[in-house]
Amino acid sequence: MVILFKTLKEDIQTVFAKDPAARSVLEVIFCYPGLHALWFHRLARFLWWHKLRFLARSVSHISRFLTGIEIHPGAKIGRRFFIDHGAGVVIGETAEIGDDVLMYQGVVLGGTTFEKKKRHPTIGNNVVMGTGAVALGAITIADGARIGSGSVVVKSVPPGATVVGIPGRIAEDHHEPLLELEHGKLPDPVAEAIRLVLSEQEKLGERMKRLESLSGLPVPKDELRDRRGKIVREFSQGEGI
Repeated sequence: MVILFKTLKEDIQTVFAKDPAARSVLEVIFCYPGLHALWFHRLARFLWWHKLRFLARSVSHISRFLTGIEIHPGAKIGRRFFIDHGAGVVIGETAEIGDDVLMYQGVVLGGTTFEKKKRHPTIGNNVVMGTGAVALGAITIADGARIGSGSVVVKSVPPGATVVGIPGRIAEDHHEPLLELEHGKLPDPVAEAIRLVLSEQEKLGERMKRLESLSGLPVPKDELRDRRGKIVREFSQGEGI
């Protein structure tokens, strides 16, 4: 009983630590579906462990109905786990989640095979998964990784990496590591690649103009210059929003 009380107290403290909107203990206990889903899962997991599979699935189903969060009773979840908002979160049977993990709404830990084996992701400690992030298969997202909003991860992620895009790519960011998942500050490898290509094309265009001028050939008007400039400005503005 003492251990149970300490666990419940730690769960409530975790909500206060990870959600600045939490204002009172009563509010946290009665108004946080992510916390309710975790508590339902603890009961379902206990039943699952004691081979009461139907009862475990029934508790999980009730939890899904009440919270909008689906956690299979077979999933393993560590300490200080928090689901913020939570609607649409799905955690599969063989998923494993470490300590101090934060997930936002719409996160999916899904399987990729019909075989009865390890088929869902393993999430390390201190991982943050943004809104709508999806991890598929028996991959490992190592400690301290950050998965950007809407990313689809199908390969294992090394410790401390930031992953963005579909399929998920490790972002080569030259800034300080992100302590929290600030979506507006995440690097965009696709936009960076497009900027690089446009920059190289601009340089090649200038070289062609000089060669044509030195050769006495007429230099045609660059009809795409304005459009290229507009594209570059749109990408630059998107990073500052």
